Amino acid sequence: MKVINIPGGGSFLLWTLVVQLVLCGNGVYAAEGTKSCKLINESDSERKVLNRLEALAHKNFTAETTVGTESYSYVFQLCGDAGGVPGAGVIQYDKKTESKPTVVGMYNATQAIGGSDWVMLIYNNGDKYDAHCSQEMRKAMIMISCNKTVAVGEMRVMLEDRERTQDCFYLFELDSSALCEVVESRISAGSIILIIGFCLLAVYLIGGFLYQRLIVGAKGMEQFPNYAFWLEAGNMMADGCDFVCRSRNREDAPAYRGVATESLEEEPEERDDHLLPM
Repeated sequence: MKVINIPGGGSFLLWTLVVQLVLCGNGVYAAEGTKSCKLINESDSERKVLNRLEALAHKNFTAETTVGTESYSYVFQLCGDAGGVPGAGVIQYDKKTESKPTVVGMYNATQAIGGSDWVMLIYNNGDKYDAHCSQEMRKAMIMISCNKTVAVGEMRVMLEDRERTQDCFYLFELDSSALCEVVESRISAGSIILIIGFCLLAVYLIGGFLYQRLIVGAKGMEQFPNYAFWLEAGNMMADGCDFVCRSRNREDAPAYRGVATESLEEEPEERDDHLLPM
């Protein structure tokens, strides 16, 4: 392998190795997203459900609860080591004793069930109960639901059902917008035509106004583009409306015609002529 020397006296190969070690130390190369989770029954349907949670992978979520005199805190990580405990998806801390954390569920025994806007993630094979549930292994169930208002909400402890002889579980809730379906906005052809028409009208009015004012030097209403044309068009439309909508018949002659004033004025003069002396 050819090594390229750099001005600082080191080598390109050495610097590349250092960068890789730093990235691996930060978990960049170690993180594989939801692929780190191992499904109990590997199937395409469950893997697709799990892939919907890719945005939440390798992030720690914490929650606290108090039941009577008992007080616990929980740490959940999607397809990663919760609280740094290898293989643990959910762990439990007893606040009073501050003892070693209890593994509630392992992400190498995962189940994923999903709907249109929710996913139920199940971690199995946790630590065994001491005196409950026939000393079976613990199981964590995390209900992750769509919430468009938050990117990632706070995890909540809903229930620890351990008063059974078997199938006990811990139930958690978490909201996230990562599970919300993206709704594509579709504009109809009619809306597009209307938008184009309004844009053209705006360009015509603004451009015509500026031309009339700045180039022609028009003032007042004459600044309106093609003002004479639109005025004439308005008059023609008004005449057409008057012609179509008016109920009066213009062709009928008036029912009564008055006598002309000229004939009334001339008639007395004619009648008085025979009274004058000859």
